[in-house]
Amino acid sequence: MKYNPKINEDTARLDGFTKLHPYQPVDQCQGILELLFNLEQLLVTISGMSAFTLQPAAGAHGELTGMLIIRAYLEKYGEKRRKIIIPDSAHGTNPASAALCGYEVESIQSNKDGLVDLKKLKAAVTQDTAALMITNPNTLGLFERDILEICKIVHDAGGLVYCDGANMNALLGIARPGDMGIDILHLNMHKTFSTPHGGGGPGAGPIGVTEKLKPFLPVPRIEMAGQSLKEGMNNTKHDTSMTKNYTLNYQYPDSIGRVRAFYGHIGIMVRAYTYLLSLGKEGVCRVGEYSVLNANYLRQKLIKYYDIPYGKTCMHEFVISAKKQKEKGASALDIAKRLLDYGFHAPTIYFPLIVEEALMVEPTETESMEMLDAFADAMIQIATDIEQRPEAIRNTPQTTPVGRPDEVKAAREPKLKWETR
Repeated sequence: MKYNPKINEDTARLDGFTKLHPYQPVDQCQGILELLFNLEQLLVTISGMSAFTLQPAAGAHGELTGMLIIRAYLEKYGEKRRKIIIPDSAHGTNPASAALCGYEVESIQSNKDGLVDLKKLKAAVTQDTAALMITNPNTLGLFERDILEICKIVHDAGGLVYCDGANMNALLGIARPGDMGIDILHLNMHKTFSTPHGGGGPGAGPIGVTEKLKPFLPVPRIEMAGQSLKEGMNNTKHDTSMTKNYTLNYQYPDSIGRVRAFYGHIGIMVRAYTYLLSLGKEGVCRVGEYSVLNANYLRQKLIKYYDIPYGKTCMHEFVISAKKQKEKGASALDIAKRLLDYGFHAPTIYFPLIVEEALMVEPTETESMEMLDAFADAMIQIATDIEQRPEAIRNTPQTTPVGRPDEVKAAREPKLKWETR
């Protein structure tokens, strides 16, 4: 994940934010409501969607919220569709989110290029299709170049298109899902907008929707109303420009209701808003450009040593297959453990499932050339060591306080509580 700028933390710790209470009257919370309202509008501009809610507490929670909105929309118009189509290159939480909302999940295989197979999609889409859940760019780090046709196929059958926006970092300032035909989009604050990630939270997964789905967004909705300043006493004229008055509106009868206590993870939103303001418009555009550049730089440095099965170029990430290293006696897990000895947190391994012995490399735009080169050198040295002495790689890490645990024992005999002696 990208670095979390210290200015984000400084802003989130300002007394005006940390000392707020969620039960304070709205007229005492105008500052934070203005910030949240402005953040929603920035996300609208960046994504091309019509409206956002900031309530969902994580990306997967955003998926669940999106599925609930789809269900509410279809039920409103008497549609009893039961199937969600999900490509095998989508994020792993997508099927779970759909199933939790009572849908049947149908997976479709990618084509030889690692993209959605249009023929298989057309065969899968029926009048029982509620939605397609697609990740774009997908988990292979590839842009779905047929996205317009994909959306048309689903829309022509009366279904909706949900986009898992976890990989939005690659598109930031370059392309907008709303312009591609996407109906619902979730964003990951911890990936694209530089907020903390891991350890079970905090997190945030705002949801953006098209105009027709706005009535179904969770409540309360943050809204702005204009108020004209009246003339003062003694007929002294004051500024008659419009002042901003922010309110929390619960009056949406088709809403799916509240999905998070109060208004979401406010501290995370303050961090994301700070990040966007510090970047400015030009900076936002550079995020996507540099993340794609860094990923392709690493890809080119490693392709001589590892198999990279899909695409000649990538977006923000690429997926290595350590299949040939496994044949030499060292697995993707061994490579990940060895990276710890070089001081690198290992990338995601064994995902996506369509790549054997997968290692997903996602440098983001915040890594320097020196750091990219150091990572590449470590990966190259590991590949060389596997060729010469794979047994040494299997016994790593060796420089960390804790070595490699017995993973089978840990899975079969987990210790879930601390016992004092």
